[in-house]
Amino acid sequence: MLQIIGAGPAIFRSKQEVDQKLVQPVISCQQVKTGNNYKPSYGLTINTFSWFAPQKEEITFLRKIGNYIPLHLQQHMRYLCCLFILLSFAVLASAQKTSEEKKETRWIRHEITTLSSPNMKGRGYTGKGHAKAAEYIERRFREMGLKALPTGYTQTYGFPVNTFPDEMLLKIGKKELVPGADYIIDVASSSFKAERKKMHRVDLDKVKDSAGWAKKKGQLYADDIYFLKGVDSFCKRMNIRSRYFAKSLPKACYIIPQHGKLTWDVATTTMPATAFYVEDTVLPRFHRKADVNVHSVLLPETKNINENVMAYVPGTVADSYIVFTAHYDHLGTMGRQAVFPGASDNASGTAMLLYLAQYFAAHPQRYSMLFIAFSGEEAGLLGSDYFVKHPPVSLEKMRFLTNLDIMGDATNGVTVVNATEYPNEFKLLQNLNAEGKYIPEIKSRGKAANSDHYHFTEAGVSSFFIYTNGGKGYYHDIFDKANTLSLSNIAALSELLRDFAIRLNSGG
Repeated sequence: MLQIIGAGPAIFRSKQEVDQKLVQPVISCQQVKTGNNYKPSYGLTINTFSWFAPQKEEITFLRKIGNYIPLHLQQHMRYLCCLFILLSFAVLASAQKTSEEKKETRWIRHEITTLSSPNMKGRGYTGKGHAKAAEYIERRFREMGLKALPTGYTQTYGFPVNTFPDEMLLKIGKKELVPGADYIIDVASSSFKAERKKMHRVDLDKVKDSAGWAKKKGQLYADDIYFLKGVDSFCKRMNIRSRYFAKSLPKACYIIPQHGKLTWDVATTTMPATAFYVEDTVLPRFHRKADVNVHSVLLPETKNINENVMAYVPGTVADSYIVFTAHYDHLGTMGRQAVFPGASDNASGTAMLLYLAQYFAAHPQRYSMLFIAFSGEEAGLLGSDYFVKHPPVSLEKMRFLTNLDIMGDATNGVTVVNATEYPNEFKLLQNLNAEGKYIPEIKSRGKAANSDHYHFTEAGVSSFFIYTNGGKGYYHDIFDKANTLSLSNIAALSELLRDFAIRLNSGG
């Protein structure tokens, strides 16, 4: 409703005359009694729905009402009415957009929640986690009406992986530590079991050179437990990368204090040692004995069959593809207690992939739209590497590929890897964002081998890798859960990606 206030000289002889002439569905006036007469105050209330679709008698009345309103006020009223109509359209459009964004956000969050649920076992290599995720994605592609490639919806291959399928125990003194929260085990660790075993302290600050280190390693025994002090400074002094330090250790069990974030990974081999990285703030003040129970199983590639899941929407131009990719695998479980849900990395990217697949299934384009969900990314980009080496469709037919990884919070926009390699496509993305005002910022980054786009780029396929900037920093840990993702600007990002693909289909 819009109220327009004015003043005028029109005089009515009775309240009944005012009611007859002014009390209508469209306009009503406030009456002010002046003696025996009634004077309208031009407090006009306009019903916007009637205004947009007036009836015949309403139009006649509107003409009559003009006789009682001074010309200059009529002009002001027309201006205000036009302004109101424009503002109404703007408000309705904004409300509609907000409603659509909420709908898209709910849709994406549902997919993230499903893919990172406990039933998926971290989409890793125990409890058939990665297989459950692959089955789910294929089922969603089928439900959306996407077509299988000539080779089918899946591409299978294998690789070895080290797993920890059973209960895991690390107890220092009388304190039993919580796996995933208090400690992680090196992913390449071997099995080890000991009860109330004495821990031997090894001060690495006393080891000054490689000769001293070789001597010290010769004094370590396979059945013992060692508490290593000064690992970080030792690695810097010996020019050893911290993540590879444990691989240089001889067979034994090692407790390595670590300050700050604990992050896990995937290993395709094993090492002689069993190494625990323990958050230093949870270590008991006095710790002379420990209980350890770790069972590791190295699955050969014949026992660890993985699947790339793929489907497409046919276009009007045969054998040309615009491609979206995302990896669905994650780290799985560390023992039976610690589950790494991988909501941000990369249930979120997989959910965005599914959202775009659903949209383009309903809106076919000039080129075929190909969607690929890769496995084996966390193990070393293995799924995308296999796809490139055994392509179900010719790589030469791929006009552009966009890889999606970490799509849970775009509070600070996104970063585009390979932006410097493909400046025209990057400029297109920036222009679309400037026009639509989708996300706060699009940052440029050069070439990097940090996700599944890499092997395609190396094979000559024009490719972007896009990841979001924002969030709480949960990464490769047990806290990366669906309810920690804000999904800020994610619906808008989905629209930007959609529009980017549409423009690529029209030649940019």
